[in-house]
Amino acid sequence: MKYNVKIGIIGGSGLDNPDFFKDATEQKVTTPYGEPSDLLLSGKLNGIDCVLLARHGRSHSISPTNINYRANIWALKHLGCTHIIASSATGSLKEEIKPGDLVILDSFIDLTKKRILTMFNKDDKVIHIPIEPAFCSATRNIIIETAQNLGIHVHQTGTAVVIEGPRFSTKAESNLYRSWNADLVNMTLVPEVVLAKEAGLLYATIAMATDYDCWREATEKVNVANVVKVFQENVKKITKLLIEIVPKIAEKNWDVEIDELNVRELTINYRFLTFVYPIQSYRLALPMLFIYHNLIQESV
Repeated sequence: MKYNVKIGIIGGSGLDNPDFFKDATEQKVTTPYGEPSDLLLSGKLNGIDCVLLARHGRSHSISPTNINYRANIWALKHLGCTHIIASSATGSLKEEIKPGDLVILDSFIDLTKKRILTMFNKDDKVIHIPIEPAFCSATRNIIIETAQNLGIHVHQTGTAVVIEGPRFSTKAESNLYRSWNADLVNMTLVPEVVLAKEAGLLYATIAMATDYDCWREATEKVNVANVVKVFQENVKKITKLLIEIVPKIAEKNWDVEIDELNVRELTINYRFLTFVYPIQSYRLALPMLFIYHNLIQESV
C-alpha cells in the first residue's frame, strides 16, 4: 500500500469525548486559513491512528456559520489523515426516520449563504471541482456493513438539506424540503464535505436524526435542548460503530480511491479558461475543453 491509513473523526453535538482514545496527545495546528475549531487530539482507536476534532469546539461555542471549515479540513490533511468520518445532528424530514435513527448520507442540497465553499479562491484562476459522488462509496459501505453486523439499524442512503442557521427552519421551509424528497436538514455538512473532496480526503458522515424539525404536527417543535438530549442518549451507537469501523477501514488498500481524489491541474489557457480536474476525469474534461476552444476560436 502506498498510503498509511489515518482517520480523522469530526465530532458533532455530543461526540467530542476523547475518552475512547489511547495514547492521546493534543496538537495545535496553525493553517493558512486561520485556527481550527479547537486543538486536535491524536491517538489510537482500536490500534489505528486517528485524529479527533470537535467541530463546534469542545465547549460547543462556535455556531455553524462561524466554524472555520477550511482550517479544520486543512489541519486534518496536514496531520496525515486519509479519511474523515464525521458525525452530525440532523432534523428528520420523513416519518420513517425517527429521532435517534442513524443515516449514512449519500447526497446533499446546499442552501448555505455566508460560507466560503472552496480552498481555491485566488483571483487568477477559475477552478471547477467535480463533487459527485459527494461521499466516499467504499467508506459508506464499510459503515453500513459494520452496522448490520453489530445489529445497529441504519438508513443506508439519505439526502440532507444544509441550511445556514443558526435558526431552525420555518414550517413552510420544512415542507418545501420535504417536497424535494430530502431526508434530513442540517447546518454543518457544507462546506465540510466539499472541502474534504478538494483536499483529497475520503469522507463519510454518520448523521443522527434528533427531531422531526417542525413539519410534524403531532410532535414538539425542534429546540436545542431536545436536540442535545436525543443525541446524547444515542451517541453510544455512533461510538460503538466507530470502534469497529476504524480497523475495518485500515484493513483495506485505499490506493485507487486516494489516487482518484488527488487533484491534478490540467491547465489549458485559452485566454482566460483554467480547468482543474481529477486525473480520472481527463476523458470527460477533454471534450469540454475542445468545445470551449472551438467557441473561442470562432469568436476571435
